Amino acid sequence: MRPVSADTPLWKTFLIFLGPLMLSNILQALSGTLNNIFIGQMIGVEALAAVSAIFPLLFFCIAFVMGLGAGAPVLIGQAYGARELDKVKAVAGTTLTVVIVLGVAVALAGGFFAEPLLRVLGTPANILSDATAYARVMLIAMPALFLFLLVTSMTRGVGDTKTPLIALAISTTSGLLLTPSLIRGWFGLPMLGIQSAAVASVIATLIALIWIFWHMRRAKHPLAPDAELLRHMYVDWKILRVVLRMGLPTGVQMIVMSLAEIALLSFVNQFGSNATAAYGAVNQVLNYVQFPAMSIAITASILGAQAIGGGQIRRLRAITRTGIALNFVITGSLIGLAYLFSRAIIGCFVTSAAVIEMAQTLLHIVLWSVVLFGVSAVLSGVMRASGTVIAPTAISILAIIAVEVPVAYVLSQRIGINGIWMAYPVFFSSLLALQLAFYWFIWRHKTISKLI
Repeated sequence: MRPVSADTPLWKTFLIFLGPLMLSNILQALSGTLNNIFIGQMIGVEALAAVSAIFPLLFFCIAFVMGLGAGAPVLIGQAYGARELDKVKAVAGTTLTVVIVLGVAVALAGGFFAEPLLRVLGTPANILSDATAYARVMLIAMPALFLFLLVTSMTRGVGDTKTPLIALAISTTSGLLLTPSLIRGWFGLPMLGIQSAAVASVIATLIALIWIFWHMRRAKHPLAPDAELLRHMYVDWKILRVVLRMGLPTGVQMIVMSLAEIALLSFVNQFGSNATAAYGAVNQVLNYVQFPAMSIAITASILGAQAIGGGQIRRLRAITRTGIALNFVITGSLIGLAYLFSRAIIGCFVTSAAVIEMAQTLLHIVLWSVVLFGVSAVLSGVMRASGTVIAPTAISILAIIAVEVPVAYVLSQRIGINGIWMAYPVFFSSLLALQLAFYWFIWRHKTISKLI
């Protein structure tokens, strides 16, 4: 996609960018969902609980990289909007170098400390061995996963949402074929049990990475791994400082979110492995409902960054209004469908009647509030496009620490597992109120300019 132009109707630009992005996010979640379906249906509830138990650990590991991945596309978007292609390569080279080093460090540490970390999480004893086996494979493979996440994120900074979509389609299809084959030992492959999904995910990611690099070179993509990008594969400290200024707060926010999920999981684990399995199933459904909201926020942020780079500052308010309107229409519609078909959706992940009943109740408690999360995400995304990161991040962290976790703990002690999920609507409501107040009374009045 070309840099955003004032001559193009904004709704059309939004939807052109948003469509492939939403499909990409859905496909990204689909890979994990299919793995969980295969594990839950072909191995059992305890195996699904084992995979669910390591979700916060994996989220913690990729949180920092996701933060960098949030900062780099904004800088790339501004440079691309100003038609400064050499600067696009410079930002990409610095960010890739840092992420590769971090990936190797996580792989080395994760291979040795997977089991102690899961014990700290309070993982139930009957699933600890399986959870450790799954976690070890995923942690060792982090360099490839980090690289894939970053590359697909950076391509969106230049307005390309089709390349990540195709890459994710390749990854998802590969995982769809490999996971059941490794569980059952089809086509002469080894039977790997609980590790099947992890091994399949790693292989699928590598296949997709090979394709995306080949495609970028063939299409002469602005971020293609060519001689010019290799020339920038070092740490440019000036660029890194700006990337870190943009990305570190987001990374810290992601880490706080992961720690909050760890705390919530420890609350859930106290109710037994059925509750852990229900937690995993509900998270899968919430991912799909949240992805349109997150996609709309990312679109608003990238379009905002390109508008700033192209000197179209006045366009930011229109981008914000369009993003919020689309959130109500798209996310709201998806929430309605999820309520209508909640039992059938939960049944895709588990066969236990007790777990299905528990998960459906939990889902009904939290679903409606995702639209509030979507509005706050759009506001935060537009502000981040201008380089305003610390305040939106601080607001999110404050809401997590002061609202989400304490409310979940208190309500879980008083009314049981339902109380944990009641904390989500309270959290999303407080987050929206705080983000809206900052946006309206402070951010709207600041002077906005390019970051590099």
